[in-house]
Amino acid sequence: MTIAVIYGGTRENGNTEILTERAIQDIPVEKIYLKDYKIQPIKDQRHTENGFQEINDDYNFIIERILHHDLLIFSTPIYWYSMTGTMKVFIDRWSQTLKDPKYPDFKIAMSSKKAYVIAVGGDEPFLKGLPLIQQFQYIFNFLGVSFEGYVLGRGNKPGEIFQDRIALTAASQIQKILISQVQSN
Repeated sequence: MTIAVIYGGTRENGNTEILTERAIQDIPVEKIYLKDYKIQPIKDQRHTENGFQEINDDYNFIIERILHHDLLIFSTPIYWYSMTGTMKVFIDRWSQTLKDPKYPDFKIAMSSKKAYVIAVGGDEPFLKGLPLIQQFQYIFNFLGVSFEGYVLGRGNKPGEIFQDRIALTAASQIQKILISQVQSN
């Protein structure tokens, strides 16, 4: 089994990244930091005569990278009860990929994947992060991705996640599951 981590945060070594690193410690993964790529917002052309037009950015490069993996970890700070704009722009573009003749089996390929979500917020994340989790659940259900679990952590200022023992323990539990799955393949 191979794993890709898709980081949606914009702060280097932020709380979400720290918590995610706990979950993947000692596991070979491909790390994709969305902040390092140019991803244009979707231009809805579903109902135009020619459909979606090719966009000259890094989006397809990232899609190619994630399609090769069995398990995806979506790592995002909680922004306004949801994922970061960076992560949302990336996922919005999936609508284009679903119609792209270069990826005729995108939905089928995604339906074979498993996914986790790791998110950190500073203001009641265990309550205010639930819309984010529900949003991912709907996204995964639509594509047939198996939603394996999530961790919500509390942290605002750099390093505050280290005070959230429950989230750190949950991330360590995911790590044990992932190690077991990687070793069994």
